[in-house]
Amino acid sequence: MILIKAEVKGESDVPPFTRVFEYRDKFDEQIFFDSLEITKDKLAKNLRINTNESLALYCGYVVDQLRARVSIENIENNAAKILLPDKVMIGVPETLRRISFEVILDNFPKKKLSFHEPIPTIRYTMAV
Repeated sequence: MILIKAEVKGESDVPPFTRVFEYRDKFDEQIFFDSLEITKDKLAKNLRINTNESLALYCGYVVDQLRARVSIENIENNAAKILLPDKVMIGVPETLRRISFEVILDNFPKKKLSFHEPIPTIRYTMAV
């Protein structure tokens, strides 16, 4: 069983939103992981992915890492290695500035973790 509540906050001009990913049995989970494979195939073809695909990819990463019993600190620290700005559509890094997850996975207790700026971007400064 997978139950993920993802709260997303972006730049100040992007409204925050919440997505719930709920897969009650192995059949539902298979659909979830199959959809992630489609997203990974797009990335392999150098196609850019959108906000929802990016968020689902992060959810899949969290599930895989928690099932592998990786520490929450390591999961959070390695999130920036999942996607680069040239792999996502314009605006995705700004939309996914902070992602907070509440995860109930299989028979494990609820886990909470957060990604801060998981898609690294270059900060530009204006010359005066």
